[in-house]
Amino acid sequence: MPSTPTALDIASIRGQFPALDQQVHGKPLVYLDNAATTQKPQCVIDAVVNFYTSSNANVHRGLHELSARATKAYEAARAQIASFVNADAAAEIIFTSGVTDSLNLLASTLGASTLAEGDRVLLTHMEHHSNIVPWQMACERVGAHIDVIPVTDIGELDLQAAADLVGPQTKVVSCVWVSNALGTVNDIAAVCRLAANAGAISIVDAAQAGAHVPIDVQEIGCDFLALSGHKMYGPTGIGALFGKRERLEALPPYKGGGEMIQSVSFAGTTYAAPPARFEAGTPNIAGAIGMAEAARFLASLDRDAIHAHEAALNQIATESILQIEGVQLFGRSANKVPILTFNIDGIHPYDLAPVLDHYGVAIRTGHHCTQPLMDRLGISAAARASFTIYNTREEVDVFIHALTRARQLLLG
Repeated sequence: MPSTPTALDIASIRGQFPALDQQVHGKPLVYLDNAATTQKPQCVIDAVVNFYTSSNANVHRGLHELSARATKAYEAARAQIASFVNADAAAEIIFTSGVTDSLNLLASTLGASTLAEGDRVLLTHMEHHSNIVPWQMACERVGAHIDVIPVTDIGELDLQAAADLVGPQTKVVSCVWVSNALGTVNDIAAVCRLAANAGAISIVDAAQAGAHVPIDVQEIGCDFLALSGHKMYGPTGIGALFGKRERLEALPPYKGGGEMIQSVSFAGTTYAAPPARFEAGTPNIAGAIGMAEAARFLASLDRDAIHAHEAALNQIATESILQIEGVQLFGRSANKVPILTFNIDGIHPYDLAPVLDHYGVAIRTGHHCTQPLMDRLGISAAARASFTIYNTREEVDVFIHALTRARQLLLG
C-alpha cells in the first residue's frame, strides 16, 4: 500500500482545526463527513470573530469608521474570491448563501430572460437536488424541458451521449464538477466546450470542487460557477457565484430590496449594475470575510501536494474497504476525490452509522440529495465516508476497523 506523501505537514494542518481535537463517546473524533461540511481552521474562526468584535457595521453608504472598515473588508473578500477562481474582475463575484442559492438565482433569472417554450436544459444523472429542482421549476413556468446526460456503470459521465443530446434548442448546460455521492471529477472543461459550441450557457456546480481541485474559470471556459463556503473550510450560510460580466449584465434581478437599486419611485425602479443587482438587503458580511479567509488558507497550500495526499488516502481506503466481505462500492472512476459511497450486504446504512459513531467515526448516510443517481445505482440509500486534507492514514485504519466491527455486530 502507498504511504501518505510527506509534502504536506498534516500534523501542522490538523493543529489549525480546533474541532478535530476532541473525543466522541470516549474515542478520538475521526471526522469523515467532509462532503457535507468541512471543519474550520482557526484563521477562519478568528476572521469572523474579529469582524464582530472590532468592525461590526453595515456595508456601503455608512459615513462612519466602522462602516468603512466593514465595507473595505467585504469588498476585499470579493476580490479574494475573484482571485481564487481567476475571474477577470471582482465585480464578477456575487455573494450568495451557498451553491443552492446561486443555482436558484440562475434558474430564476435565466428562466425569466432566456428560456422559452420548447427550449431545453441539459443536466446530468449525478446532479445534487439543488441543480435539478430549480431547473424543473423554471422549465415548468415556461414550458421548457430537461435532458439528462447518463452516467456509466463506474460513475462517469457519458460525454458521447452528452454530445448527442445537445441541439439548437439547448439553452443551458448545468453540470456538477465533482460528484458529492461518487467523488467523480468530471471533465468540466469538455462539458463547457460542448455548451459553447451549441451557443448554450454553461453553469458549473463547484460545491465539492472548492476544497479539492484548483479552480480557473478562464481555463474551464464556463459562463457561471457556484462555490459554497462551508465545503471549503469556510463558514456556513455563505457562497459565491462567478459570472462573466456580460452574462451578469444580461440577467434581471433575482430579489428586490435595498442595495440592488440605483433609484426607486412608485413610478418605477432603476436597478444597479452587477454585482449589487444581485445582493439585495444586508449581506452575510462576516460569512464573506470568513469564506475569503478560507480561500486564502487554501491558496497558501501546495495544491499538488493536496492532490497527492488525498489520492493516497483514496487508494488506501478503497483497497481496504474492498477487503470487507459484502461491501458494494459505488463510483469507481480513476479520476475522483476521496469520497467512498458504499453499502454492506444485509446492513442498512442507517444502522451502520450509529455503530461507527460509537467508535468516534463520523460518516453520512441517506440518498445524499441525489435520488435520481441512487435510482440509477439501484439503491435507495448508501453510507458515505469523505476525506480531506486533515485526514490521515491512521484515521483510515480506525474507519476500517470500526466498519469491520460494525459488520460483525450487526450480522452476528
